[in-house]
Amino acid sequence: MTFLDYGDITPREIAPGFSARFVHTNGMTVARVEVRADARLPQHAHPHEQLTTVLSGELELTVGGEVKILRAGMIAFIPGGVPHSARAVTACQVLDVFHPVRDDYR
Repeated sequence: MTFLDYGDITPREIAPGFSARFVHTNGMTVARVEVRADARLPQHAHPHEQLTTVLSGELELTVGGEVKILRAGMIAFIPGGVPHSARAVTACQVLDVFHPVRDDYR
């Protein structure tokens, strides 16, 4: 697998209003996520490091108790094990990168 088209990947609902298309390599998982306005991702934590990039729209992200509104082009780093949650202020598109691979999303 060298080249992929996100349009060819079947989306998967990971939470109500959060629809993701996943790509896995040997060392990471990349998720392109479409989020419905006002959809909420409950607080959770996982051992994976996570980079979240907002591609469009606005996403309120809470990481370790700190709240920030991310707009297109902004990035958040979430260390492994840190509780975090999200709420879509508007409909948005997000790119999440996880290390190591998220086997639970295979």
